[in-house]
Amino acid sequence: MNSFCRGLSVLFALLVVLSVTQHALAQAQPTKPNLVLILSDDQGYADVGFNGCKDIPTPNLDRIAKEGARITNGYVTYPVCGPSRAGMMTGRYQDRFGFTTNPAINPNDARCGLPLTEKNIAELLKPAGYTSMIVGKWHLGTHPTLRPLKRGFDEFYGFLSGGHDYFPENLKLEDLSEVKKSFDWYRTKLLRNEKRVATDDYLTDELSDAGVDFIKRRHKDGPFFLYMAYNAPHGPLQATKKYLDRFPDLQGKRKIYAAMVSAMDDGVGRILDTLDELELAENTIVVFLSDNGGATNNASRNWPFRGHKGKLFEGGVRVPFAIRWTGTIPADQKYNKPVSSMDIAATIVAHARAKVDPGKPLDGVDLLPYLTGKNTKAPHPVLYWRMEPKDELAIRKEGMKVILSDKGGPFMFNLWDDFAEKKNLYATKPEKFEALKAEVEAWSKDFPGPAFPALKDWP
Repeated sequence: MNSFCRGLSVLFALLVVLSVTQHALAQAQPTKPNLVLILSDDQGYADVGFNGCKDIPTPNLDRIAKEGARITNGYVTYPVCGPSRAGMMTGRYQDRFGFTTNPAINPNDARCGLPLTEKNIAELLKPAGYTSMIVGKWHLGTHPTLRPLKRGFDEFYGFLSGGHDYFPENLKLEDLSEVKKSFDWYRTKLLRNEKRVATDDYLTDELSDAGVDFIKRRHKDGPFFLYMAYNAPHGPLQATKKYLDRFPDLQGKRKIYAAMVSAMDDGVGRILDTLDELELAENTIVVFLSDNGGATNNASRNWPFRGHKGKLFEGGVRVPFAIRWTGTIPADQKYNKPVSSMDIAATIVAHARAKVDPGKPLDGVDLLPYLTGKNTKAPHPVLYWRMEPKDELAIRKEGMKVILSDKGGPFMFNLWDDFAEKKNLYATKPEKFEALKAEVEAWSKDFPGPAFPALKDWP
């Protein structure tokens, strides 16, 4: 064999070894999981079947809980949607960066939204090779620099403001520049990326179509992050006959509310079916929760809790919450220790092997060790809340909860014995109350005030 042939043989052998080595390394690295984050809007704790709802069937939301974990003590970081989303999407208390109220829907003010100094889930996942889409409600800034495509998302189909009309015939405005009075933004046409588009279907169905299409037509090979930010069942209370006819025994607002929840549940079912059809269930984390407690104006129910949207009682911050990762999270479990919406970002970041700025560590934690039983401690020994414009604070430490407010209270409850917050203990256990009061005040004392004008300040 001449030297040329020997050289070719050696080169071929090296290529074979390199190929085998690369294959072995690829096999050793676990596949990065997809994330489907489903967020409802102003949905009550009691308005899902997995929390005992009887008059509104939610078989698909229940399926997430049945095939994974039902989180009974699932919390958001604020009882109103804008700050709650900021905390969830960054995995950090929104108080750290002044997102302490719903921002003004002012497309000319670059302050009004999630500051560029913070990274949301899509921005954290992008360097790790993820493709991301938000479908539905953004509510983290309307200025061109703050919109989804500038914040790590590759695709966007939805609206920028905090609420929207559901009927296509009512969507007349081409741009936020046409807004003349508050809540005119509900009537803007939807955005597909940065282009206004005409629609012809009920909004919830439009959003579900877009979510299914993202997975099925374009990104089934992943890894992907799909953020299904439904605005149902946030007002205005609007539903089509198809969904209203499912509830002949309900009347008034509750009937419309039920129809809106049912439409969303149908969409969730289509997304879950798509994951099954494409054999993606075992490599996809699916999370469902509401952005805050049920509101007073949409016939939602927060039973058995006290309070509602806008309040630091349990009814404002404890929400329906379920998580599924087929084959990884044990199915049909009820998890009772406190969990935070901030944990969603921390969980996917950990399993996507994404990097976090060490100067801005996440307040959330990876839930997998807790939900698989490897860690039997509580994910969060303590949780905090601050409503800065209202000068209200709250802390939950183990089972004890303190609420500080100039408008009633102060309050202290033992949630293990009194989850409905009926028995105020602050005067009977003064040492415990003072210790918790001092802890939450110390936590909040160095945080900034609101970083931008509030919703009421524009137009």
